[in-house]
Amino acid sequence: METLSRFLVFMSLFSGLVSGFAIQNLPITSFEEGYTQLFGDKNLFVHKDGKSVRLTLDERTGSGFASNDLYLHGFFSASIKLPSDYSAGVVVAFYMSNGDMYEKNHDEIDFEFLGNIRGKEWRIQTNIYGNGSTHLGREERYNLWFDPTEDFHQYSILWSDSHIIFFVDNVPIREVKRTASMGGDFPSKPMSLYTTIWDGSKWATNGGKYGVNYKYAPYIARFSDLVLHGCPVDPIEQFPRCDEGAAEYIRAAQEITPSQRSKMDVFRRKHMTYSYCYDRTRYKVALSECVVNPAEAQRLRVYDPVTFGGIPRRHRNGKHRSKRSRVDGTESI
Repeated sequence: METLSRFLVFMSLFSGLVSGFAIQNLPITSFEEGYTQLFGDKNLFVHKDGKSVRLTLDERTGSGFASNDLYLHGFFSASIKLPSDYSAGVVVAFYMSNGDMYEKNHDEIDFEFLGNIRGKEWRIQTNIYGNGSTHLGREERYNLWFDPTEDFHQYSILWSDSHIIFFVDNVPIREVKRTASMGGDFPSKPMSLYTTIWDGSKWATNGGKYGVNYKYAPYIARFSDLVLHGCPVDPIEQFPRCDEGAAEYIRAAQEITPSQRSKMDVFRRKHMTYSYCYDRTRYKVALSECVVNPAEAQRLRVYDPVTFGGIPRRHRNGKHRSKRSRVDGTESI
């Protein structure tokens, strides 16, 4: 009877995946069951339901938590509500990493939420590192079609041995396919899930032009609907324990449906403001895994001809700037 029940649950999940993406059917992991506080003392608060968490940044410290287990592949998700009002320099991160185990050759998959000055919107940045390839930035940056400070929105990472897909409210916004030429640059070692809020004054807003103003503190980020649906790894044996249902879910979820791909194309056309694949001031030749879309290239070139067209930017004295500049824009989906 128990076997039949598990089979029916799995088929329900799988049928949802075929028609769309059944995030709502995945089990929510309580904080006590799945996570441990990283830092922040009382700046981390777990609500009575055990499934909602509040992270705070103030003059003393930021805060953060991490999954108890390491994972090799899976689906990881959280509903997040970001701090409102003036938030320049504030960084909220939802990401996977093994930096504590592999100091010089770590892997990472990042969602970073970058605060802004009053009247300007939060931005999202995604990035990946494999085998310590931090010298190669694979960042993309976007605006959103909603205000992430007004309500909770779902942010998700799907990681398999061949794909990494970032989702916002079930809409895929970026797909990274593993290629042979990427080699170890594709994240491939077991990672933990991390969630943090911290002071990124030196770089997060206009390259550090605007820092955190603690007059507006405390900055509060709220999290709920925490999902850890993957293949946990024994920390000693380094062997993943992945039940059939989770493994099939990961395989099915990496196949983006035509409807999802259409939504992703719309999102990227309207809201992507930076992609490393088109950054001609940083890379004279695009990295090997990049699939250059001529229409996407032209849109970004019009948006920022210096970064995406390789046009030298000059000071008044005629010297070239040494730093790359990015411009942030807004649009509605």
